Parts: sequence; structure tokens; C-alpha cells
Amino acid sequence: MTNLKYIIMVLMGGIMYGTMSSFVKLFYSRGYHAAELSFSQAFLAAVFLGTAQFLFRKGKVRLARNEFISLLATGGAIGLTNYLYYQSVSYISASLAIVILMQFTWFSLLLDWTVFGKKPNKSELLTVVFILIGTVMAANLFGEDVQSLSWIGIALALCSSLTYAIYIVANSRVGHAVGWLPKSMVIMTGSALTIFIINVKTILVGSYFSYEFAMMAVFLAIIGTTIPTALFATAIPKVGAGISSILMTIELPVAVLCASIVLNEQLGFVQIVGILVMLAAISTMNYYKSLKNKKEKQSGSALSP
Repeated sequence: MTNLKYIIMVLMGGIMYGTMSSFVKLFYSRGYHAAELSFSQAFLAAVFLGTAQFLFRKGKVRLARNEFISLLATGGAIGLTNYLYYQSVSYISASLAIVILMQFTWFSLLLDWTVFGKKPNKSELLTVVFILIGTVMAANLFGEDVQSLSWIGIALALCSSLTYAIYIVANSRVGHAVGWLPKSMVIMTGSALTIFIINVKTILVGSYFSYEFAMMAVFLAIIGTTIPTALFATAIPKVGAGISSILMTIELPVAVLCASIVLNEQLGFVQIVGILVMLAAISTMNYYKSLKNKKEKQSGSALSP
């Protein structure tokens, strides 16, 4: 029963993430832009996490300089991800944007290979092939309306996928000795700083004092960042990274379903099949990675005195 509780927590975090693109696109109709929405989301999330740190974790957070800079840079990666992803949905549908974002799975493998020399095995390469096949189907790249697609939007979504992969790889390698709350606070600070630096002119002239914008910003910060961060930080160590990665693929169908309900975006049969192929491929890859990591830990324990 305890494990079920943590599984539900991971699923809830994935569901919350999955709704974001549709609501951001909806907010665009009110005259707001990716820069001010993504910045306010990251900034308020940093404030909320900082307040929680002050209230519930007494004492100063002491980080080594290199550790602090690494966490800020990691936050910069997720800040770029949100900004580029939110930018992409102003050009393409929310359904297509999430399909392209999910390419972070094989981008992560590519980064591990090129940067850390961790060569993917045959099963992982085969999984990548199925992910790409599913992507082509889900994006309907062979459909009659392919010429109407915005390649700028696709490029932005693809860049957000790459920066998401960088964030995942970096997040798994830095700040291991730091508690989840201060770690998340510094990451969100880095996220807000990065978005501010690359959009300083747009952000400085924006209007942030209306009740409508305040509600949008608080919604994005709480539902899109603060609560999922808390859920993942609490539940993933209990469930395990491998199973959590499988559970977090719920973000894809939720994003597509939310786009259908909130934005009235329509999907054809081939696109639905493509999404199912992607989900199956991503889940299979994460499952076998989980088994591989478990075997490595077991063999390491057996070899240790």
C-alpha cells in the first residue's frame, strides 16, 4: 500500500506537467508571451521553494561554490526547456509539441554516449528507432497537411527536447549531497535567471500587476513546478528511477488529451497509433534500463567485501 502511494505521487506529478502546454497556449490568447510566462513560473517557484526552506528546514543552506554553480547551470537548462517549449506551442499544436519534446529520451542516450562515453546497447538503439517511427506517425509527417506545419515551431520544440535531456543528465550527476528542497530552490533560481537574461527587454516592459496575470503565474508556478517537484523528490527515491521514468510517460497522453479538451485539437488514427508506439518504446527502454541498473547494483554488492 505504501508503494502504491508513491506510485500515485509520481503519476500525479506527470499529469500536472502534461497539462502545462495546453494552458500556456490558452494564456497566449490573453495577450501574454512565452518569456513572461516562463519567467514568472520559475521565479515564483523559486520564491515558494525558498519560503518552504525557510519555514520547514531551519538553518542556512551551505553549498560549495562549484556545487552551487552546477545547480544554477542545471536550472538554466530546465529554464531554457520551458521557454523554448512554451515558444513552440505558439507555432505548432500542443499535441505535436509534446510529441517532439519526448525525443529527450534518445537525446539523453546520445549525451551519455558523446560526453561520458556510455555507448548505448542494441536494445536501446532499437528502441530509439521505434521512438522515431512513432514520432513520424504522431506528428503526421506524411499527411496531406504537412506543408502547413511550422518548421520554426518544430525546431523550437526539438531544441527544448535537447535542453531537457541536458537537464536530466545534469540533474542526475550534481547535488547528490544536497537535500531536495534547497536543491530545487537553487535550480529554479538558475531557471529564472537564465530566462531573464535572454529575455530581459521583453520581461522588463511586461505588465505583471494585473489580477489575471497573477493568477496565471501562480497557477503555472504551483501546478507546473512546485507541486510536481515535491512529489517527484518524495516519491522517486521510494519507487526507483526506472519505474518512475515509465510512470512519467503519462505526461504524453495527458498532454494530448488536455489539448483535445482545452484547445479542441483533433488527432487522426495514425497519430494515435504513433503515440502508442512511442509510449511502448519509451516504457520498454526505461524498463530494461531499470533491470540493467538493478543487476549492476547487485553485482557491485556481491563484489564488495
